[in-house]
Amino acid sequence: MQIRFLLPGILWIILCTILFTLPGSSFPKEDWLDKIWFDKWVHIGLIGLLVLSWCWGMQKKLVNKQKLAGIFRWILFLAIAYGVGMEFVQKHLVANRSFDGGDIIADSAGAIIGYLYSSRVYIKK
Repeated sequence: MQIRFLLPGILWIILCTILFTLPGSSFPKEDWLDKIWFDKWVHIGLIGLLVLSWCWGMQKKLVNKQKLAGIFRWILFLAIAYGVGMEFVQKHLVANRSFDGGDIIADSAGAIIGYLYSSRVYIKK
C-alpha cells in the first residue's frame, strides 16, 4: 500500500496526540465553554476525523468490500481504544489533566460517527 494514502491518518493521530497531551494550564478557562460542552464536541470531532482519515486511506487501495468492512471495524475499535488510552495518559502523565469518562463517551461517539459515515460513503453496496 502506498504510504501517501495513509499520511492524513498518520498526521491526524500525531496532532490528536499533541492536543491530548497538552498540560491543562494550556487551555482557556471560560465558563461559557463548559456550558456548551465544548470539550466533548472537540473530542467527537477529533476522533471522528481520525477514523474518517484512516478509512479514507484504506479504501483508496482495497477493492474487496468484505475485507474493507473488516478493516473499518478494526479502525473503529482501535480509535475507541486510543481514546480510552489517552484518558489514562492524561491521568497519569500529563500535568493538570485528569481521567474523564465523559471524554471516553465523546471519543466513542466520534469514532462511531466516523465509522458510519465511512461505511456508507466508501463501501458502496
